[in-house]
Amino acid sequence: MALVPCQVLRVAILLSYCSILCNYKAIEMPSHQTYGGSWKFLTFIDLVIQAVFFGICVLTDLSSLLTRGSGNQEQERQLKKLISLRDWMLAVLAFPVGVFVVAVFWIIYAYDREMIYPKLLDNFIPGWLNHGMHTTVLPFILIEMRTSHHAYPSRSSGLAAICTFSVGYILWVCWVHHVTGMWVYPFLEHIGPGARILFFGSTTILMNFLYLLGEVLNSYIWDTQRTAKLK
Repeated sequence: MALVPCQVLRVAILLSYCSILCNYKAIEMPSHQTYGGSWKFLTFIDLVIQAVFFGICVLTDLSSLLTRGSGNQEQERQLKKLISLRDWMLAVLAFPVGVFVVAVFWIIYAYDREMIYPKLLDNFIPGWLNHGMHTTVLPFILIEMRTSHHAYPSRSSGLAAICTFSVGYILWVCWVHHVTGMWVYPFLEHIGPGARILFFGSTTILMNFLYLLGEVLNSYIWDTQRTAKLK
């Protein structure tokens, strides 16, 4: 028996994301006032994705509680649609985008923080908020994957969806540069056009790899649990 019910964990995680988003939006940074606002940063987009995902998880738990034993077929159909949406969001957005943000941020930060998160930002963003945006995303999504089974979509449709998201964000970053003359991330200013193309291509490939990693991890966790139960 779990020490803390997974439903309670989801509510706690959702509230933490709401707190992080509110605190982040309350910060008066120059970059928030420029074209695209917070929406040009993948970190912010990821926070919104995670908050929406865990909101759907909480809504699914409430719907499951209300429809349990009711015998209402229409309510059960709506619940199945909600579960399908929850599973699709984890597979295509919450897991790959969340892991990508954590991994890429800390790798670049360790190499040269000025390339991704200049020291100047310490004057605006407290340390706990930085970790809320770039660290806790990973354990939160792993907790969700561990506590509930998620049915992945077909591999072709899942990869097509994450590719669409990746290319869409890259085009958005390029458009912001076209309008403002400034790249969203400082390190893009210091590399040539060829290196940027290579970087953007690599990030798309990495996103696809993380989608496949999530699919394998999900199968491994739940296949292992089924085997343990059978034994």
